[in-house]
Amino acid sequence: MRPLKNWDNKTWLSSEKYISNFHKFLKTKTLLNKNTKILDIGCGRANIISFLQKKYRFKNMAIGVDILRNKNTKKNILFKKSNAINFLREGRKFDLILIKQTIHFFSKNKLILLLNFAKKSLNPKGKILIFSLKTKNNKIPCFKKMKHQLNKSLKKDEFLFKVIRKNLKKINESNFNYEVNISKNKYINMIKNRYISCLLNLTKKEINKGIGEIKFKYNNQIKFTDTLKCISFRK
Repeated sequence: MRPLKNWDNKTWLSSEKYISNFHKFLKTKTLLNKNTKILDIGCGRANIISFLQKKYRFKNMAIGVDILRNKNTKKNILFKKSNAINFLREGRKFDLILIKQTIHFFSKNKLILLLNFAKKSLNPKGKILIFSLKTKNNKIPCFKKMKHQLNKSLKKDEFLFKVIRKNLKKINESNFNYEVNISKNKYINMIKNRYISCLLNLTKKEINKGIGEIKFKYNNQIKFTDTLKCISFRK
């Protein structure tokens, strides 16, 4: 699979409104203050932890880990280009570990390894928050081929949720909802940039055909609810 480069590049996921709403949700799940030590696994351009770093002025700079370094990754955080499991092997301790829209890139065995190292990397009363797309009745606007690929990915997520529940055991589950309102043209540009992993292995011909379907299927302004399942574990 190609690397996912543009999920947080000029999308609603990188907007100030989204990040502000996500921050409000985080505050319902964990205590944040200047002493909080945060790790974001699969951080992308680090938009979320950059926002948190500015707001709370953490004594220990927030750390973001990703296998891909983008040119416009935020500079006010500590970025590590690394495999998450290898990074966690270093033995650093955190109060909050974020794993956002990342689990589908892991096999079952690698996910178990990731979870085991993440648990060991928590301070007392530390938390792991795992976010992934809602698997039932998902509202992401799709063309036919994209929907097929998305459903395959969501089916894998359902399996991985079971792995997580078995491994972490004492968890809480909830949903983070964000109301998306985006122009059709901007959404088409996101599709061209393969903003979501279910687009990565499609051919250019399949993408172009799908764009035609989107143009026909949706209004000029596309509105839907983007829902993430949140699994919360406390040490």
